[in-house]
Amino acid sequence: MVVEIHVPMLPTPALPDGSYPFPWIEEVEDFLSGLEDQGGVEVFDEAEEDGDAYVFFLTGAGEGDLLAAASRVATLPGVPAGTVAVLSNDEAEQFGLGRRVPLPLPAP
Repeated sequence: MVVEIHVPMLPTPALPDGSYPFPWIEEVEDFLSGLEDQGGVEVFDEAEEDGDAYVFFLTGAGEGDLLAAASRVATLPGVPAGTVAVLSNDEAEQFGLGRRVPLPLPAP
């Protein structure tokens, strides 16, 4: 199982002139790297831009744990609203073909 985390490619508002408009990308990559170091999930592949979204990939755990990690990504500071998870697998021919789950997940 692979969970794709689709984050809308929206620039962070109110940044100083000349700043990189998507600082949240590095924040998400650092966060996912930390989760991987803790052994909770694995980063499946390099994140990349796909149309109007930036897509991160997680695997190495069950659906609940992967969705919980994806939900935490959606609540990181600066991550644009509208982030979704897509449940997929490593043989999918393209992004976004699995079941879509709006993020963040509702509190239990």
